[in-house]
Amino acid sequence: MIKLLSFAFKRRVNRGKFAPTWFDLFVNPFYFARKGLHRHIVALAPKVHGKILDVGCGTKPYQMYFDVKEYIGLEIEGKKKNADRYYDGKIIPFANESFDSVITSQVLEHVFNPDGFLLEINRVLKPGGVLLLTVPFVWDEHEQPFDYARYSSFGLCHLLENHGFEISEHRKSMDDARIIFQMINAYIYKKTITHNSKLNLLITLILMAPFNIMGEFVGKILPRNSDLYLDNIVLARKTQHSRTTAGRQG
Repeated sequence: MIKLLSFAFKRRVNRGKFAPTWFDLFVNPFYFARKGLHRHIVALAPKVHGKILDVGCGTKPYQMYFDVKEYIGLEIEGKKKNADRYYDGKIIPFANESFDSVITSQVLEHVFNPDGFLLEINRVLKPGGVLLLTVPFVWDEHEQPFDYARYSSFGLCHLLENHGFEISEHRKSMDDARIIFQMINAYIYKKTITHNSKLNLLITLILMAPFNIMGEFVGKILPRNSDLYLDNIVLARKTQHSRTTAGRQG
């Protein structure tokens, strides 16, 4: 019985890592960051259609929210996650105009050559195809040494427009006081993380859960600030006249 309860609790904690509820206030160090991303991705998911490519898919945490014809996860070679295909990080291994939609979440900051990356995404999208992209604006360095950039809303829109995309919708996640509490917890997490998952959970409950609770309260009473936020969420379309100039040409 104890083992069964332990397994159920662990499974619930893992489920809440990318789709947090009130329960995860107490167990998720990245509660606000993941809550914001989840809310915006779910809201925009109905606008993503057809055959979809998830670039940098990881464990495919958002796949369930997309009602699409086909969902293909792509990852860097050597990353054994939930990918259907692997690639070298440069050339996407699909022919021109293969997909109706592309999503890439929290990946662009790890791309050293964003120009080539976006040209490849543009190439495999059909004309008028949809790109759903998320990327941090305020966050600590992570997955070192493969953390290369942060993007302001203006810089990101300029970058996308220069590579054949038209912005349909741009959202800013956690643009209120909760960002402060998330950064405090990110600091605590980095300074207290151990190799013991049970100890990490206890530390989160004791040291970080109070900041999650305070953040929810303070975020409701203080005004929003659109100049300071955690993540960009962009929905864009490939322009009809953009050309496929990178990678394989079909």
